[in-house]
Amino acid sequence: MINSPCVARCGLNDDDFCMGCHRHIDEIVAWGKIDDEQKLIILAKLDERKKKFQGENNTGILSRDKWLESERNIKKNNKNS
Repeated sequence: MINSPCVARCGLNDDDFCMGCHRHIDEIVAWGKIDDEQKLIILAKLDERKKKFQGENNTGILSRDKWLESERNIKKNNKNS
């Protein structure tokens, strides 16, 4: 089991990436449901994202509405695959 990279400093930028852990909202929501291989793919992207986002500010919060919207998008995408 691979632990979440969450650092409990959640705040989304304009593109819905968390400025704490650098995951996209969809990756955060899906984390508990995806397998370790998919988690490793996400983890491999985080260092590059951290460099890219350096100096950006949190412009949004990880709200329940954002979470539910992401869950709907993931379910929709899974049905279309």
